[in-house]
Amino acid sequence: MVYVRASLALLAVLLLGLLTGRWLLVLLLAALAALVWDWINLRRLEHWLRLARKLDPPKSVGLWGEVFDGLHRMRKRSRDRDQRRRNLVRNYRDSIKAMPDATVVLSGDYQVEWCNQAARDLLGLRWPQDEGQRISNIVRHPEFVTFLSQYTREARMISLPSPVDGRLWLEVRLVPYAKKRYLLLARDTTALRRLETMRSDFVANVSHELRTPLTVIYGVSETLGQELGDDPEYARSVQLLQEQAERMKTLVDDLLLLARLETGGAPRDRQWIDVAQLLGVLVEEGRLLSGSRQHQIAMEADSGLMVLGNEKELHSAFANLLANAINYTPDGGRIDLHWSSDASGAQFRIRDTGIGIGAQHIERLTERFYRVDTGRSKSRGGTGLGLAIVKHVLMRHGAQLTIHSEPGKGSTFVCSFPPGILRYPSLDPERVTA
Repeated sequence: MVYVRASLALLAVLLLGLLTGRWLLVLLLAALAALVWDWINLRRLEHWLRLARKLDPPKSVGLWGEVFDGLHRMRKRSRDRDQRRRNLVRNYRDSIKAMPDATVVLSGDYQVEWCNQAARDLLGLRWPQDEGQRISNIVRHPEFVTFLSQYTREARMISLPSPVDGRLWLEVRLVPYAKKRYLLLARDTTALRRLETMRSDFVANVSHELRTPLTVIYGVSETLGQELGDDPEYARSVQLLQEQAERMKTLVDDLLLLARLETGGAPRDRQWIDVAQLLGVLVEEGRLLSGSRQHQIAMEADSGLMVLGNEKELHSAFANLLANAINYTPDGGRIDLHWSSDASGAQFRIRDTGIGIGAQHIERLTERFYRVDTGRSKSRGGTGLGLAIVKHVLMRHGAQLTIHSEPGKGSTFVCSFPPGILRYPSLDPERVTA
């Protein structure tokens, strides 16, 4: 249609020039009319794009009519897309507002960009007054401030009391998203924490109450062993009584230790621990524990690489790992202890050539009383609490336990310590072997 109209206009100009015989004047007037028409339509287009609030375009004919209609369709599609985006954002925001968990959108430097009602109730935020404020200026708990200062693009979690009501405990997660944004999520875990405290107190109280009768039973079994140990009729029974009394005593001690580790915060009486020296003591203890089974226990450690922590707790954790390696490695097998550091921190590795562990068991190994092979574990005298103790000791030191194992190919347990609790040697470390 546009081309037809243009052809008709050109034909009219030619006819007019033919009738009048003044071709130049007719062409100049036609060009001037075209320029005036284009200028009028450009002004209408500029006014419509800049000032007009209405969606409908100016009325025009010809090529300019097609341009206006095309721009009108593009503008309408753009407005429809924007409306869909606004509706989507509104729906997401309404769903987040309805969440019972506190949700705070933070910028890259932890400034508050948005929060829901639960964040105001649990974290004490005010909206929109706190927009642009750093979250650490609002939630000033020391552990939370330290938590934020650990710059990383990985999701992390911390538990702390609510700044609104100290009786409420919150599980706070910081989740990075987009390029420079964080999502702060806080959940009320007061009921769960109360139940966990009740469970821990119950286990601790029962274990504590069992210590006295177990001590009596253990003492009586020793007396009976001295009196009746040579009598073949009672010797076996007395031996079983002593073994089970000893096993119960070990179990109660482990339960009490685990209850203390679970309810405590960071370890007290922290000091700089020479891990190489600690491992040297463990190697000697391991060789005594191995005894006639003649395991090959070797150690390689960086001297001067030290950890800030509780030496008794770390000794207990490392000793549990070594005892497990001895118990589940065949006679004459090899066990290697390794202590070193890299850019991510320091690692204690203990590798054995034992029976290995199936992949389906690895995630549950640190659960209390979880056993891969119940009969074999009990025959070795284990309580089922060793790896649970190891996990909680490492958690109290900000460290992590990683397990690599495959049936028939042995196991490797890795304890990874963060750089913040390490003291590195001033010079190149010497390797200590044993």
